[in-house]
Amino acid sequence: MYLFESLNLLIQKYLPEEQIKRLKQAYLVARDAHEGQTRSSGEPYITHPVAVACILAEMRLDHETLMAALLHDVIEDTPATYQDMEQLFGKSVAELVEGVSKLDKLKFRDKKEAQAENFRKMIMAMVQDIRVVLIKLADRTHNMRTLGSLRPDKRRRIARETLEIYSPLAHRLGIHHLKTELEELGFEALYPNRYRVIKEVVKAARGNRKEMIQKILSEIEGRLTEAGIECRVSGREKHLYSIYCKMHLKEQRFHSIMDIYAFRVIVKEVDTCYRVLGQAHSLYKPRPGRVKDYIAIPKANGYQSLHTSLIGPHGVPVEVQIRTEDMDQMAEMGVAAHWAYKEQGESGTTAQIRAQRWMQSLLELQQSAGSSFEFIESVKSDLFPDEIYVFTPEGRIVELPAGATPVDFAYAVHTDIGHACVGARVDRQPYPLSQSLSSGQTVEIITAPGARPNAAWLNFVVSSKARAKIRQMLKNLKRDDSVSLGRRLLNHALGNGRKLSDIPEEHIQRELERMRLASMDDLLAEIGLGNAMSVVVATNLLGDHTTIGPSGMRNLPIKGADGVLITFAKCCRPIPGDPIIAHVSPGKGLVIHHESCRNIRGYQKEPEKFMAVEWDDQELDQEFITEIKVDMFNHQGALANLTAAINAAESNIQSLSTEERDGRVYSAFIRLTVRDRIHLANVMRKIRIMPDVIRVNRNRN
Repeated sequence: MYLFESLNLLIQKYLPEEQIKRLKQAYLVARDAHEGQTRSSGEPYITHPVAVACILAEMRLDHETLMAALLHDVIEDTPATYQDMEQLFGKSVAELVEGVSKLDKLKFRDKKEAQAENFRKMIMAMVQDIRVVLIKLADRTHNMRTLGSLRPDKRRRIARETLEIYSPLAHRLGIHHLKTELEELGFEALYPNRYRVIKEVVKAARGNRKEMIQKILSEIEGRLTEAGIECRVSGREKHLYSIYCKMHLKEQRFHSIMDIYAFRVIVKEVDTCYRVLGQAHSLYKPRPGRVKDYIAIPKANGYQSLHTSLIGPHGVPVEVQIRTEDMDQMAEMGVAAHWAYKEQGESGTTAQIRAQRWMQSLLELQQSAGSSFEFIESVKSDLFPDEIYVFTPEGRIVELPAGATPVDFAYAVHTDIGHACVGARVDRQPYPLSQSLSSGQTVEIITAPGARPNAAWLNFVVSSKARAKIRQMLKNLKRDDSVSLGRRLLNHALGNGRKLSDIPEEHIQRELERMRLASMDDLLAEIGLGNAMSVVVATNLLGDHTTIGPSGMRNLPIKGADGVLITFAKCCRPIPGDPIIAHVSPGKGLVIHHESCRNIRGYQKEPEKFMAVEWDDQELDQEFITEIKVDMFNHQGALANLTAAINAAESNIQSLSTEERDGRVYSAFIRLTVRDRIHLANVMRKIRIMPDVIRVNRNRN
């Protein structure tokens, strides 16, 4: 029992005797189960679960969590089962142990997939009971403390995973002391040389700063004492990893980081926080726009404080955090603060309630994500909660990650609003969908019936919810479009006025069996995606004695907006009026080319990969992109006159670049929109009559 003593000293301070007895029983079961097992360092394996339980006991967690910590490797590494745990210690402890157990029995294609799936399972278990992740964080903390006995490559892998997932997870749950320790240990293991260099220069810099720190500390304490405010003032030291991140990611110089003097003021009442803020601003000049009130609007992880930036003695920058004792404990412990694991119906702390809300949003992500990798990437982006706070037109606050755009806002309000979004107004002014929002703005989303998400949105949205919902919707749209296009292609291939509805059911079932597909929609989707040839399928459906040839088929009509599975080739950029041909591209559907495009020369040799198509003149109501090349004299105002001529011809310029040929002449390459060849001819005519223009040609592959 000697190994149990370190844990016993901690739990004697806050657990009743009956619960301590249960913990001793759990220790004995864990000790016997791990008998003969050792860690990489050569120590008995039981030292690890005891150390994990001690980390949690320092946070004063409940006895069930500590029991599960002692037993967390028993199901995984020993013959003991979930049923054994449930019989000995009850369902709650057994579920915690199972939730924390690694998933070695699952088979994965590679290590990366195993880690991604492992992480997905941990997050999902955490949604059911947040204590699972607290045990997992303590488990990772002790493993990081004892990394020294592992191979260098394994150390680096574990350290990288810690910095990417576990320390941000601790931060998201507001457990600051674990987050800091995981960051420092991970930094030291992943970049030992950088860690050593920064540690040495920080040590030297701290020695030089002592006098100034003491001066500012005394002045703040003196001013608050004069005002009759009872408080505790302390200096805040910057941690090595946060210094490294500011230097590496924000490209700040070491001295500009260390030149900031940071202090924390702890008071008893919330009202007093605002009194301290007033005194601080009368003592030192505040920096405009640098006051942050996280008391009125707490951070996503429940963190509350007032932050202010001041200009101190001799112009040095001073940062002050002001908070109550409760807020200070919350800032350090997050979801583990004031822990007495809640009975049903009891409300938790702010951090616990916010963590629970965040975890519910993870359930939505889990349902939307296509794979473990997609899920882990979404959650990783969601673990760094630098937030902004914006308002709906009704005055409701919406919390978004920093860098969020109106599209992120739309999805945060409601998925349907995100899908139907076509524009935005911010503070009553039109606002680009791709532009980042700032705290305090009022955002209004403009929607339109029948609108669809745009794949380009994935290039600028930052919230995991928006990203997951857009991806999910695009997958659904692709499926719908592939079925619709497949139906058109098959009906077209059947020819002679025949339709799919005329085909006998037994012929359809035979073809589905031949292609090993479950439904007609699956077959149509395969045709629409270009994975199955419509002519071959049509021949099979009509029966063995019927052949289909080009003579019975008219060209497939092409509209301007046929969905995501009919695209126009960027090499030749065909427009209505051009002779066209469709290339059947597996997985992409139909790609429409100009008949004379160099990229499809000799298409007659592979007729099965191409399809005869024609423009549907009745349905063309959109504009198409094409390119022209204009050679012109390099005179003042020539380019302005050129763009004015294009505008006068009712065409929009998408992009424009120039290339100098000699001192007097240059070429302008212009990508613009036109309705058809007649419209393009009109644009080129207006350009050709300009005095500075030498020649104008359509730029086509």
